[in-house]
Parts: sequence; structure tokens; C-alpha cells
Amino acid sequence: MPAITAEVYSSMGLTQSEFELICKLLDREPSYTELGMFAVMWSEHCGYKFSRPVLAYFKRYKEALEGEGFENAGVVEIGDGLGVTMKVESHNHPSAVEPYQGAATGVGGIIRDILTMGARPIASLNSLRFGPIRDGEGEQAVIERNRYLFEHVVSGIAGYGNCVGVPTVAGEVGFHPRYSGNPLVNAMCVGILRTDEITTAAASGEGNPVIYLGSATGKDGIHGATFASTELDEESESKRPNVQIGDPFAEKQLIEATLEALRTGAIVGIQDMGAAGLTCSTVEMSSKGSVGMNIDLDLVPMREDDMTGYELMLSESQERMLAVAEKGREHEVIDVFQKWGLKAAVIGYVTNDGILTVTRQGEVVAKVDPKLLTDHCPVYQSPMEEPLYYRNAASFDIGLVSQADPQGALLTLLGTPEIASKRWVYQQYDQHVQTQTALECGRGDAAVIAPRGTKKGIALKIDGNSRQTYLHPYFGGQLAVAEAARNVACTGAAPQAVTDGLNFGSPQSAHVYWQFNHAVKGIADAAEAMGTPVISGNVSFYNESDLGEVPPTPLIGMLGILEDAASRLPLVSSDPEASLLLVSVTDLGITHDGLGASAYLAYVAGQEDGHPVGPNLSGEVSLDKFLVEAAATKSILSAHDLSEGGIAVTLAEMAMEANLGIEVELNGSGFVYSERVDAKLFGELPGRVVVSVKAGQEDAVVLMAKSFGLAAQRLGKMSASGSLSIRVGDQSCSWSVSQLQEVFNTSIEKVVTHQNRIETAG
Repeated sequence: MPAITAEVYSSMGLTQSEFELICKLLDREPSYTELGMFAVMWSEHCGYKFSRPVLAYFKRYKEALEGEGFENAGVVEIGDGLGVTMKVESHNHPSAVEPYQGAATGVGGIIRDILTMGARPIASLNSLRFGPIRDGEGEQAVIERNRYLFEHVVSGIAGYGNCVGVPTVAGEVGFHPRYSGNPLVNAMCVGILRTDEITTAAASGEGNPVIYLGSATGKDGIHGATFASTELDEESESKRPNVQIGDPFAEKQLIEATLEALRTGAIVGIQDMGAAGLTCSTVEMSSKGSVGMNIDLDLVPMREDDMTGYELMLSESQERMLAVAEKGREHEVIDVFQKWGLKAAVIGYVTNDGILTVTRQGEVVAKVDPKLLTDHCPVYQSPMEEPLYYRNAASFDIGLVSQADPQGALLTLLGTPEIASKRWVYQQYDQHVQTQTALECGRGDAAVIAPRGTKKGIALKIDGNSRQTYLHPYFGGQLAVAEAARNVACTGAAPQAVTDGLNFGSPQSAHVYWQFNHAVKGIADAAEAMGTPVISGNVSFYNESDLGEVPPTPLIGMLGILEDAASRLPLVSSDPEASLLLVSVTDLGITHDGLGASAYLAYVAGQEDGHPVGPNLSGEVSLDKFLVEAAATKSILSAHDLSEGGIAVTLAEMAMEANLGIEVELNGSGFVYSERVDAKLFGELPGRVVVSVKAGQEDAVVLMAKSFGLAAQRLGKMSASGSLSIRVGDQSCSWSVSQLQEVFNTSIEKVVTHQNRIETAG
């Protein structure tokens, strides 16, 4: 092994002060393998050394820091003896250099996190961000690279997800120039389990065997966690070996074998070998159980016999688990895995000395107290600086923005990849494997799963708006929670819990750390106010390239529960005679006529400025409760919330999905916030939902909404006219639904089809 020099430890991502701390903790210089283990466990990806102080805003995170530590994901009880577990993880850096495998292994990794809770994975979601993909929106080479990343990330998700047998039921895709060179790929998984069968990742029981399960270990993915904790640069392409290679068929076998082995009762603790591989699993399981382990790496199934102890401990080969079984019952676990065609081998045993001892070919390559790696990671708090653009946005004058022609403005918005149909994406995903998907992509504001064994439904959504968060991080964090909750409530589900994916630039940049702090505080405050605790999550820093850092992108995965999956609501009714009502939260502090940080301002006026309108959180809670009650009592036929593009885009989406006409007037109390026609059409005010009701039931629903402290007014009706007609004051606008569909449905498809023709011709 090479001598340990400053060049060696810095290449692993460690600073001089961190190396000196390691030497002090060990009272000696670490071995090369130990150094690698500290490097990955103390990376931001695993150690959260910059984010821990800020994540303490989350009540449950703070409790975990002060208590028993973390499991792989949180669990929400839903009744009938069942619980739901969920988590989101990023795979940004791997996807930037090897998009197919980076995205694919992101899906595989998050599925295993859910699996180690003893849960059967029942749904996958994803949130993706890329640079511009349309010609003329940047340098041609950059545009073509963005298209390549977009197509291959989606293909990787589909290729892995479709084979592994877990439906991909929901997601979102966004585009912005500052994602060029650093796409964001966040994968979310949801599982279901019996609450009396939750497993733990803590090792225990002196002499209990430690069992390696799953695929053999290779040299792929070494130092992947460290790679994810640095900025991308011109040398990133050379780090392809840091990207893991996935096998979805092995993952499917692993899912079934793990669940069957857990049913034997022989497993004491189990954990995925994800980031940092054997290092993470042996260290964290030992630390959580306050025990030690003796591990003989010679016994590890490996693809290449010449692998060193360092490589074996740091490899991030996929589809692997580590379990501790009751002594004398290890054969029960091994037999199950071998029946499923997977490798299973005892590679060590639990000790009571609190020391992790690792040997290779008879030589001790690591001997360390695991708590030094889990509990003594340095914690840093960067200085924070409020950026000038934030202060300037507060004084933005919407009066200086000329009003665009509404006819063309709506078509521009619907054709923008950010808003346009993502049909090209989700049609590649198997949404119905397991046959439990009750409401699929494009049909509702959230996906709904109807799991067997209960009449209840599980509503799922992942959402985030980087433009709002950039221009006002605190409001952006709050708005992300409020909208995700509103989305599941629009299906009739009561919002229950949050998992978050926090994607930011370097925490060592003062303005980025300020963005991170304020966005997390906004999420935490909203989650607390809305009764949707953050039960799991992920932080991804260093999302930067030579183009600069990405926009701050916190993503909210929301879980909602329907008492009866059969009462789920779509985003629009198929009744051509249904009436449309606007139900809205009152007492908003409306700035910039609701156009600050809006899609209209960005894509039509060409400006990203102003502050978004902050949410009324107590009003959001009331709105969600109204939607749940209205769905359960069948008082409304559908619900669709207002978000990007305002009410004009909301109504257009409803008309296109139903393939029916809509006739409305935007007048009355819900539209007195501005004299501008564009603000009434495209303003983005939170806490607003368009619901459809049977003709003759309008007054009853208005009264119901008012009983929840909400405003409600008639907008108009569905029709068989085949046109979307909106009247604002004395101005009328009309679009044929077929025209809207052509723009909305083909925008992305035309771009990727054009790219494929280029590649084929080349």
C-alpha cells in the first residue's frame, strides 16, 4: 500500500485537520484501508458534516441525533397493522458522468434502503433536473449534452425500474441553464410492511454470524461516496470507475430472498451495502448496536481474486446486503438466498469488544472503534451571507413588465419543457407492475396505490420549485411542502409525512449555505405547521460545474392516506356538464401581483425576479382537510391545484386531460389582487384548487368550503365545445383543446426525436 502523504489523504477528500484528528482519535497513524474508511464515512455524502447543524431544524432529526441514531427510512402507521416507509436519495454526480448506470443504480439503492426496513417496495418516484434541451437556448454542444443526459437518465430509470418489479408511479422533470453539466437525479421509494415486523440495522449478540448476501464484490464504485462530495469539473469524466453498475434482475432476486429470509426470524439486523459498501454496513451496524465485529475479507464473494482489503471495503458494487443472524440459524438465511440463486456467505461474527477488526489474507488491514467513524465526524458551520439578488428581488417592480398577449402566452407556457407534458418520460416506465396502481401519472395531482390487504389508499407525490427557492429560500421551502401536501389532498388523501431531497451547491460558499439554511428552516416550519413530519431524507451538496452551482433545489416527497382508495379523485371529471369552482386560502401577503418568481415571468417575459407569494400554512391545512372531506363524501368529482403557470395552465391541463371544453370567467373576489390580465391568468398564488361538481351541487360545496374558513366561487363549467374559453373583465380568450394538446404533448417528444435522428445519422 502507498505511504500516507498529504497527497494521498487529500485525494480521498480529507483535509489536513481531518487527517490530524484521525491520528489523534486512533492515537496512531491509520492504515491505508482505515484511511479510506474514514474518508468515505466522513464525506459529506455519509457524514453530513456541513448539514447536521441545519438539519436539526427537523424535530425528528434532532431527536435521532440525541437518541438512538437513524434507521434507513422512517415508518408511518396507516392502520390495519400496516406501516408505510419511504425515502429519497440523490445520484447526481454518477448520473452526470454515466447517466444510464448513475440513474439505474440510484433506483436500486433506494429500493434496498426500503427493503432493509423489512418492507416490500411498492412504488418508485423520481425528480429530475437538466439543462435546456431545445435548440437556441444555449451553445449547441451544451444543448446536445443535456439531451443526452436527459434521454439516458430516463432510460436508466426505466431499464432498472421496469425489470425489478417496482412500479414507477410519479415524478417530475425540470429544466434550467444552471443544471447544464450537473443534472439532478433524485430517486424515491415507498414500501409497505407489518408494523410488528420492522427490522433494525443494529448488530447485536456476541458470536452471532455476520452474513454477506447478494452479488459478488468488484472494483466498481470505489470511493463513490467521496466522488459525490466534491464539485464536478473537467476531470469528472475520468471518474467513471466511481460509478456503480446495476443488475435489476439480481435486485429482484434480492428483494424476494431478503423478505423471505426475514420471515424466518433468524435475522437480528440487516443493512444495505450502499454508499461506502462494506465499510458503511459493518461500521454503522456495529456502531448502532454498540458492538464490534471480526470480518475476514477472504470469505467475501468477489469477482476478482486479487482485490485488496482497501478495494473490498470501499467497493460500491450493487445488489448487496449485510445481515447479522442468530448463532446456529445462519443456515436458514443462507439456504433462502441460495434458493434464489444468490450468494450468501458468513464473513465474520459479532464481538463484545466494540472494535471492528478486518483482515485480508491473514493480515489485519483495519482495527478501529466504529463509533469513531460514525460519532466523531467533524461538524462545520460555514459563514452565511444574504445574496444581493435576494434583496433586489424584494424591490422588483412588476409594473415595468409589459403584458404579453394571453393567447400566445399560454401556448408558450404549455410548450416550455418545464411545464409541457412529460408523457415521453412516463410512458417508458412500468406504472402497473404489482397491479396496485389506482391513479397513474398524468391522471391526478398525485399517484394513488391501492395495496392489497387493506381498503386504504396511499397517495404519493414528489415536488419542488427551484426558481421560487432561489428567489426566496424560506418561502421556497414552505411552498414545496404546501404544494406537495395539496397535491396528495387533491386525490382525497390526508397528508401524513415528508421525505426530502436537498440539492445545493458547495456549503463552503457563504450564499449557498445561507440558501440551504433558509430553505431547510422553511421546510421544517411548514412540516411542523401542517402536521407532516420529515421522517427521512438526503442532502446532496457540491452540485456545481464550471458553469457554477445549481439553483437551490429542495424536493419534497409527500405521503397521503385515503381511508378508502375507491374514493380517490382525478384531476378532472369526464362529466361534460360539471361545474367548476375555485376554492382558495385567504389572507395571503400578495406581492408583485402574484407574478414574482413565476413561470410566466421566466418563460414569457424572460425575467427571473421578484419574490414568490408565501403560503398561509394554517389555511393550507384547512384546504387539505376540505379536500379530504369533500372526496370522502363524494361532494366533488375532481380537484386540480394551481401551480406553475397559474389558473390558465391549470384549466388548460384539465381541458386537455378530459378532452372537453371549458368556459370560465375570472372575476369576483378571487381575482381582486391585481388589475393586470396576465396576473389573473398566470399569477401563482398558493392555496388554490379548481374543483368540479355535479350541476346543481355548487352552493352546497361553496358552503362546505366556507365552513373550513376558505373562499369559494363559481368559475364556470365543462362543455362539449372543444375549446378553452376564459373571460377576464371585458377581455375574452379562446383556444381549441386540440391546439393546446398539440403544443403540450409534443414539445419534449419533438426535441428527443430530433436528437435521435441526429445520433442515427451520425
